[in-house]
Amino acid sequence: MPRWDDAEFDDAEWDDDESAGDEFEPPDDDEGVTIACHYCGEPIHEDSERCPHCERFISIEDAPPTKKPWWVLAGAAVGLYAIYRLITG
Repeated sequence: MPRWDDAEFDDAEWDDDESAGDEFEPPDDDEGVTIACHYCGEPIHEDSERCPHCERFISIEDAPPTKKPWWVLAGAAVGLYAIYRLITG
């Protein structure tokens, strides 16, 4: 099996245009647009909901709802119990 460095290439096959391949040109469409993550600074796709590096949500609107703190639930339970006692009492 021939190895890569043993292969012979015909230079005539390659385009001798000097401008071809000298610089990378970004795509004209918005598919390749990246921004920096607000938390870790890594480049991410502009339309991403989560950063693939730090796994955090980019905006609050995209994040799932969080649990209520225990003291909010306890306060609601105490308030409902007080209303129950007033009605039945």
